[in-house]
Amino acid sequence: MDLTGRVAVVTGSGRGLGLAYAEALAAAGAAVVVNDVDADAAERAVRRIGERGGSAVAELVAVGSADAADRLVDRAVSAFGHLDVMVTNAGILRDRVLWKMTDEDFDAVVEVHLRGTFTCARAAVVQMRAQGTGGRLILAASPAGQRGNFGQTNYAAAKAGIAAMARTWALELAKAGITANAIVPVAATDMTRTIPAFAPYVEALEQRDEPLPSWLRHDEGFGTAQDVAGLVVFLASDAAADVTGQAIGIGGDKLTLWAHPHERATAYAEGGWSADAIAAAWPGGLGRTPETYGIPMPAARAGQP
Repeated sequence: MDLTGRVAVVTGSGRGLGLAYAEALAAAGAAVVVNDVDADAAERAVRRIGERGGSAVAELVAVGSADAADRLVDRAVSAFGHLDVMVTNAGILRDRVLWKMTDEDFDAVVEVHLRGTFTCARAAVVQMRAQGTGGRLILAASPAGQRGNFGQTNYAAAKAGIAAMARTWALELAKAGITANAIVPVAATDMTRTIPAFAPYVEALEQRDEPLPSWLRHDEGFGTAQDVAGLVVFLASDAAADVTGQAIGIGGDKLTLWAHPHERATAYAEGGWSADAIAAAWPGGLGRTPETYGIPMPAARAGQP
């Protein structure tokens, strides 16, 4: 992929997935605005990109507000002349079960993930439309937003909203040549280190440089941050000019297209449905094969390579 001449903003790109995205975009030829709240991490990322022949600048700001989004877009334009790609990756976790989750826990996660995606996308689209040359919105969703996850009311709700915004923006931005897609990554990061089923493998990878087991990469689609980055580069490229409104999963050896919500089964009753009629019909009708929910956790596999 050749992204020479393209300019990208990647939020939350001082480390983890965001850093992998920024490095991959720069390696493909794009100029990158690295964003983080950690000055050392952001500057380190800019140096790494520069040492490998890429072009990058840093913008230190906490994603969420309209002002922060405007600063990121302005930084791209002032440093590189224009903006072609907005990757909304920044995120935080405040995991609690519902009855223990505070207003502050909920609002903090929604502010960064959902509002931050909205404000950054809006600012980017204003610039892209003014340029008249199209563009790319690449929005970070999550399996939690697709299926739900224990202890993640705030995170799952925000990520589900991001996938819905991608579908909406694909409709609104088509005439401007701007695509909008949600990516659903699964990778060894600070966030997945908190999941007990994945924690030992993340620790082995990070602390002892042990490769992830082949079954984990293949069966569970769980890999490194670098495994995910190719999807971002693809969606930023001309090869993905007709790809929009999609939720695309990637991790390890696995690439997936997530289904959109749809009516899976339907029943009709002349004159409408009373509560009693629903109760009578449900067990042998729509309720016979209910939808599953929650993220399946990998089972322990002793002796697996």
